[in-house]
This record gives sequence, structure tokens and C-alpha cells, in this order.
Amino acid sequence: MYIKNLERTTGGALLDEFEGVIQGHRDGHGYVVRDDGEPDIYLPPNEMRAVLHRDRVKARVVRYDRKGRAEGRVVEIVERPPQPIIGRLLHESGVWLVAPEDKRYGQDVLIPKGATGLAKAGQVVVVELTEPPSLYGQPVGRVKEVLGEIDDPGMEIEIAVRKYGVPHEFSDACIALARGLPDKVRPQDKKHRVDLTDVPLVTIDGEDARDFDDAVYCEPAKIGRGKGGNGWRLLVAIADVSNYVGTGNAIDVDAYDRATSVYFPRRVIPMLPEKLSNGLCSLNPEVDRLCMVCDMLITGSGDIHAYQFYPAVMYSHARFTYTEVAAILGNTRGPEANRRKELVPHLLNLHDVYGALLKARNARGAVDFETTETQIICDDSGRIEQIVPRVRNDAHKLIEESMLAANVCAADFIQQSGHPGLYRVHEGPTPEKKEILRQYLKAMGVGMTISEDPKPAEFQRIAEATKDRPDAQQIHTMLLRSMQQAIYTPINSGHFGLAYEAYTHFTSPIRRYPDLLVHRVIKAILNGERYELPNLPTPGEAHEKLARRLATKSPILNRRKPPPPPSREVQAWEAAGLHCSANERRADEASRDVEAWLKCKFMRDHLGEEYSGVVTAATSFGIFVTLDQLYVEGLVHITELGGEYFKFDEARQELRGERTGIRYAIGTKLRVQVSRVDLDGRRIDFRLVREGADPLLERAMKDKGVPANLREAAKAEKNAAAKKGAKKGKSPIAGLKAAAKKAAAKAKGHRRR
Repeated sequence: MYIKNLERTTGGALLDEFEGVIQGHRDGHGYVVRDDGEPDIYLPPNEMRAVLHRDRVKARVVRYDRKGRAEGRVVEIVERPPQPIIGRLLHESGVWLVAPEDKRYGQDVLIPKGATGLAKAGQVVVVELTEPPSLYGQPVGRVKEVLGEIDDPGMEIEIAVRKYGVPHEFSDACIALARGLPDKVRPQDKKHRVDLTDVPLVTIDGEDARDFDDAVYCEPAKIGRGKGGNGWRLLVAIADVSNYVGTGNAIDVDAYDRATSVYFPRRVIPMLPEKLSNGLCSLNPEVDRLCMVCDMLITGSGDIHAYQFYPAVMYSHARFTYTEVAAILGNTRGPEANRRKELVPHLLNLHDVYGALLKARNARGAVDFETTETQIICDDSGRIEQIVPRVRNDAHKLIEESMLAANVCAADFIQQSGHPGLYRVHEGPTPEKKEILRQYLKAMGVGMTISEDPKPAEFQRIAEATKDRPDAQQIHTMLLRSMQQAIYTPINSGHFGLAYEAYTHFTSPIRRYPDLLVHRVIKAILNGERYELPNLPTPGEAHEKLARRLATKSPILNRRKPPPPPSREVQAWEAAGLHCSANERRADEASRDVEAWLKCKFMRDHLGEEYSGVVTAATSFGIFVTLDQLYVEGLVHITELGGEYFKFDEARQELRGERTGIRYAIGTKLRVQVSRVDLDGRRIDFRLVREGADPLLERAMKDKGVPANLREAAKAEKNAAAKKGAKKGKSPIAGLKAAAKKAAAKAKGHRRR
């Protein structure tokens, strides 16, 4: 279908056409995400009228703005993938329409009278398009499915899985195959495996965990000769999913399609059928289970002296929680320890080897920023009861370090064999992010910077050197944001953040498909065979949305240009890595969307209330503030910051008032009022509250040379204006402009006298 076929030239040369995927924006414009990896092309709202988010198109650049950014025009729709749209059915002025839940679809969908089915106004529905949009007409569709009322428990998840295309129903073939699997480990399954049932392996997980991927055991071991030969033998046993999920079978196809389990508050969409994820594969307590073991010797300094992999059968001697283990480690004579007396020595050994591994981590210079992760606690109806920070104790950390050690061994084993496989690669900052970070550190007066080819230790040294500064959180946030996202790829270039030369994911095959592939590769190597990837279909959405960009923009792949043509085997592994990376992002987006929905519903009950918070991001249009007690983020729009012009300083990542000099940067502490909640847009708006002494205004006026007596008068006038404005429903800072302006004028006259 051709929309326009206008030939535009620049400098007399016909501009080349290119293909890409439409990415809509909630404000009505959009972009063409180019297949060739070049910068996205901006499409104005009028160009978005005849296309839909996710359409594959041919386009060309027609002009450049003053900043050199390209604006494009769509010349052809190459492919319109099937894309049911989720939204609320509305009846306005006698017309039925659906307002898309995903605001990247910029137009409402018209629904003819006979196409509403059994849906009622206000309900959430799934719409199938029957007529595409055009330059002069909206898209038309019919109601395909009724999901329910907007406030129904779990509706946010039903919307998210459809909005992001998350597979949430297993195929009939997958269910039938899973149903035919045994309920327990059979005698014939134990053949050709090491018997570890007498080894007191235990699982350590969260209180609400239902699938147990990993079990651990540790004992002292003599490594080498002399006094320095004391170390540990660490066993990490991982569920042997590959024994039950055959390459290319129906379960494997569904698992590859999902690529990961998706975790929502109160619900998990598993990668594998529940019979496997919670039953046959899960390392449940006091039952035999098949596993793949990474058996390691760890030196006193935390180095991996030797390792081996082998298939085994194990028997979990206990299911511990992180809370239990932390209590035992904190008090070996307490009630928790008394209940598990026979296992306490093994837990202490695990804690000892963790200490050694931690020393090695610090010696490598691995980056370790302390960030606050939150957990949403819901009631039975799915409403948020509270949002609490996740507390990481030594039990979490000892499991984390044990898993890292096993993952490193898996990566080394594959690399040494020369067999292709997937690595978990995390590259250092891009040249653009390096320059932004350098400018920021300089602007903030940090007496350290990063080199042209930075190492993880440089980041860690900066974090350590600035940890006691008042703006430490701001600096550490910028260090973290300069990092790239990790991806799965067969081309190993190390893991920057963890400071490993080779790293992969081996320890979670129940919930991550790359781990399952790594298990298959390790087994093939042990058997002297070569593992061949199955010819599995690649689902469209995640691949179109992210995989192409990951491939073309990755410096790892760009280094190979001009490359020799990769073998078909390497191409297959690249495709698998891109698919898994893309679906990992998809799962993250869906989870964030659900959390944002729940937080908006939660904050609707707190409209008008005031909270203390801290600035977590500064942009040209305002500041994002996270509330101290509720861990909810909202926007203070730039129009709420005061009656003056605010300029965004990219180097310092702050907004600064041109007249008063008042600054809002990451880490600034504020008090805000909840002013608006937009559930459909997943947006919470705050307004500033300034009662009593205002340290920001005080500092700004002091910098402007306003005498103390006039500063007090200005503050009093500002507070009076704020209270008056609040009574009228205006912003509490409505008097700031007049107060600051009057104080500055008085100060100027005072100096003249």
C-alpha cells in the first residue's frame, strides 16, 4: 500500500529509501527504527495518521531540523503484523470507539454498532482491526474479546501480557507433552549420573519462591601444599531441565517463544509448564531430583582453582529462606539454628567461601552500586497494601556469589572447548556516554574521571571516593546510567560490570532459555558431541522491536566490520541471542507497566497528601521525585517549579532557575503534594510544597547577594502567597516569583544606597 510517493532531494541527490519499524509515541508523533542501525527518523503527527505502531515501512528523509535531526516521510507500508489492540470501550455522542491502552497507538479505533459483541461501555476489550487508518480516516475494528472491568483484580496483568505480546497460554501440544511426563524421578533416569543424595545440598530462596533452580553445599578443602592451601569445595547443583525438555519438541518451542518467565506482583507467567517448573524440575525438599553440577575448588583468596561439570541425582536436605539463613548466621545458638543443627556447619562454610569470593570480587574491581529495589505487597484483591524496600542480607549475597562462580565456570568451559554458545556480555559505556559522564564528573567537582578505555575498577574507585559526599546518590546514579544493557551473544567480549573476561548464565534454566541452551552445550561437550540449535520460529513482536537494533548497534558486532561471512551456525546462535535479549526486555517492560499501574491505583487514594522525597532524575521538562516512605515516583512539571525560566544543564543533570539560581538535581530533597494521577497514562504528578524555611530559596537568594533581612521578608511574603494560592487551588509555590523578584529589587536598591 502506497501512502505518498514524493521524491525529495537534498543537494540535488535523490534520498535513499530505507526500511524500518514504526515506533509510536504517546504525544502523537513517532519514529522509524531503521533496520540498518542508523539513528531513528522522526515522523510528525500528520505522518502517523496512516500508519500504526509496529508497522514495517519504507521511508525516506525529507528534511533536517536545526539540530541536524532527520524528519522522515513514509512511502510504503511493507508489512502490517497482526496486532490486536487492547483498550476501553467508550460510547460518545452515539459513536462506539476503543481508546487504546498502549498510547503508542495514536488514534482511537471506531467500532461499528454491530461489532461490539457483548461488551459494555467502560469495559476493557481486545479489538481486531477490520480497516486500517488512512490520512483522512480512523482505524475501524470489532470487539474480539471482553477482558472485564477496569478495576477487576488482576486486570493490569491481563492488559500487560496482551499489550506487550507476552505469550501466556501454552499450546495444546505443549500441555499434552508435559502431561505425559512422570511425576517423579524414575530409577532408569538415574543411570550414568553421580549419586549426590547423601550430600546435604540445600536450597536458599525467598519466602514466596515456588520454583527452585539451584542448591548449594560447601565444605573445607585442602588445595595445594603449605599453610596457604586451605580452601573450600563448593557444589552448585542446578535443575536438569534439558533432561525433560528435548531440543525442538513442543515444550521447547513454547519455552523459546517465551524465552523467560515473567514476574508480576502476585502472579508469574512461567517459561515452562507448572508440572516442570514447580514439580519435576524444581529442587523441592526431600525428593530426588536430576541436576547438573558445577563442582569447584575455591582458594582462600577466592580464586577458582579447579572445576568440573557432571550430571547427578540429588536430594535436597532442606528448603531455607534468606531470612532463616541470615538469622542463623547472625546467631548460631538461636531458635532458627537449633531447628537446623545438623546443617548449621555447612551454612557457616558457605558464609566463609562467600567471604573469600567477595575478596576476589573487590580485587577484580567489579562495580557494586548500592541501589534500592522495592517489593510490592498486595492484598487478596490485588490492591497494594504497601511498598517496601528489598533488604539484601548475607544470605542473598552468598547465593549470588556462588551462582556467579558457577556461571563463570560455565563460560570458561564453553570457551575452552571452542564450541559455540551464548555468553552474557556487558560492554563498557559508549563514546557518547563516556563524554557525558566525564563532563558531569568535572562539573560536580569530582577530582577523578574515566579513561578513554575505562575499566570497571575506575568506576568502583569513583564510587568509593564519593560515597560520603552529600551528592553521593546523584553521582552513583550517573555512573550506573552510563552503563550499557547486557545482552546474550555468541561473541564473547566479557562482562564489564562484574569484571569477568567470560560470563554466561547457567544457574536458572527453569526461568531463562539461555541457561537451558548453556546446559545443552555443556552436556554435548561432556559427551564429545556438538549441539545444534533447533530451527525454532522467531516470534515477530520482540524480534522486530528490539533484536534488529541490538544487532546493528552493538559495538561487539560492529567491531567485526568488514567481517568475513559468519557461518550458518554462528548466525543461528546470534539469532538466538538476539531473540532472548529482546524477550528479556519485553518481560521487563511488561513488569514495569504492571507495577506502574498498581502504583497509580495506590496513589489515587492519596491525592492531596504531602510527602518528603528525593529527585531521581532531571529533564528539560521537569524533575522526577521518588517518595521516601512509599517508594513511588512522580513528575514535578517545570511549570510547578516557579515563575521563572529554568534551564536544563545536561553536564550537571540539573534544572537551574535563571533569575534566582535555584537548582534541582538528582539527590535534592524536597517535599511534594500528590496533585494528579493518570491511570491510563501510568503517570503521577506532584507539586512542590514549601512551608516554613526554604533552604533552596534561601541559598538562591544568598547567591544573588540578597541581605538577610530582605531574605526573611521575601520568605514571609512567599509563604503568605503560597497559602493564599493553596486556598484557591493553585500551586503552593505561586508566590515564589513575586517574592524573589521583589527581594532582588530591594537588594539592588539597598546596594545603590
